[in-house]
Formats: sequence, structure tokens, C-alpha cells
Amino acid sequence: MNKKIWSAGLLAAVMLIGAGCGQKPGAAPNDTPEQITPAPDNQTGQDHSGTSNGSGGSSTGSVSEVTTPEAKTESIKAYYTDPDLMELVEGTAEITYKEDQEKYEAAYQALQKSDKGDMVPLWEKIGLNSLKFENGALTLDVTVPDEANLGAGGESFAIDAIKKTFFQFDEVKSLQILVDGQQTESLMGHVDLENPMTR
Repeated sequence: MNKKIWSAGLLAAVMLIGAGCGQKPGAAPNDTPEQITPAPDNQTGQDHSGTSNGSGGSSTGSVSEVTTPEAKTESIKAYYTDPDLMELVEGTAEITYKEDQEKYEAAYQALQKSDKGDMVPLWEKIGLNSLKFENGALTLDVTVPDEANLGAGGESFAIDAIKKTFFQFDEVKSLQILVDGQQTESLMGHVDLENPMTR
């Protein structure tokens, strides 16, 4: 009798333990896929739809707005010197731009190069750091390396060249030249520089 009771009790205990262990793994796999699977689907769907609709719509609009202003080509006067640095020489340059800021940058670049051998650019080695135009005032921040020094005559021509080039634009009322962000009394150390230069 005792053996039967003991065997029955042991069998019942093993079944309870087996049933308890069997429920835990069953619960975990059933819960886990339900919690994990929908979350990425929902998030991915929302993110992609939100991103594609939002950025797609706005980028399409911004692209059409940016491409609306067409590039303009203009022939301007640009000033150089002769090979012997004896006089200021007037030349012409074709510039292409979309906005006023680009127009002034293109005009400065025109002062830095010349396709004609008898017209030597006075601003070729003077780098442009930044350019700003506001309320009729044009400010150029430049860097003047030692090799850009042209002597007193060349410096005087360089200042005249940049004044004549930028004051051909009616909207430019004053021209301020900064050297490495600072006002200076002279561009190359030979000629006084007005701060700012006016018409």
C-alpha cells in the first residue's frame, strides 16, 4: 500500500512540475511575437509614410522654388592695368548669376583674371573671404598675401579698379574693404584706404 501511495504521489508531483514548466515556455513564445511584431510594422509604416509625405512634398516644392529664378548673363566693365603697371585699363567681362550676392562675387572674380595679355589683373592674388551687401553698403573681406603687394602705383590702381567695378552698379552706394575681418588704413601699406569708400 505504502509503495502505491508513494508512487502515485511522486507521479502526481512530476506531472505538476511538468505541467508548470510546460506552461511557461508556451506563454513566452505566444506573448513575444504579439508584442514585438506589430511594433516595428506600425513604427515603420508611420515613419516611412510621414517622412516620404513630409519631406517628399516639401522637397518638391523647394526644388521648384529654387529653380524658378533663371540665371542671368550680364556684360560688365572690369578694370585692370597694363603689363608695365603704368595705367588703369578698362575691359569687359561676362558674368552669370541668379541673385545679387552672386553678381558681386562674379564681378570680383572678373577682377582676378583676364584673357587678354595687355590687361593684367590687379586683384589676382588677393583672396575673397566673404562678401555682404545690405542697404546699399557692400562689404568685402579679403586676404592680402605678401606676393599680392604691387607697390604704391599698383595699389592705387587696384583701389581705383575695385571702386570703378562695383560703383557701376547703381544700387551700391558704399564699398568697405576689410583685411582679414579688420578695418585697415591701407590695403598694401602704400595708399590710404577710405573706410568706407563712397561714390
